[in-house]
Amino acid sequence: MSDKRLSFKEMCATFDVTPRTLRYYEYIELLQPEREGRARWYGPRECARMTLILRGRKFGFALEEIRQWLLIYEKEGTEAQMRQWIALADRQLGELAEQRRQIDAAMDELRALRDDTAASLG
Repeated sequence: MSDKRLSFKEMCATFDVTPRTLRYYEYIELLQPEREGRARWYGPRECARMTLILRGRKFGFALEEIRQWLLIYEKEGTEAQMRQWIALADRQLGELAEQRRQIDAAMDELRALRDDTAASLG
């Protein structure tokens, strides 16, 4: 991303988020745009943070986890942030594996019930 600043509307369009979402991310201090009067401007730092926020959400991380992870970079630097990322990713991979197991079990049970019902119809 270049050094160009994005307006509020451009930020929403670029990252395909609603204005409400963007305002909420600011409210919980995930993003801190520059302000000029009532206008908000998002520079490269905020765009990078937004990319990380959306990636974290895609992988199922809670917003508070993402916020804490982003704070590590500011307080302790990249290496500490990456070490924490590995720990978070390991935990999330375990949770996703458990969710997959539960979904597979539910699908097997539903498939069996459907098959029994279809067989009873003859």
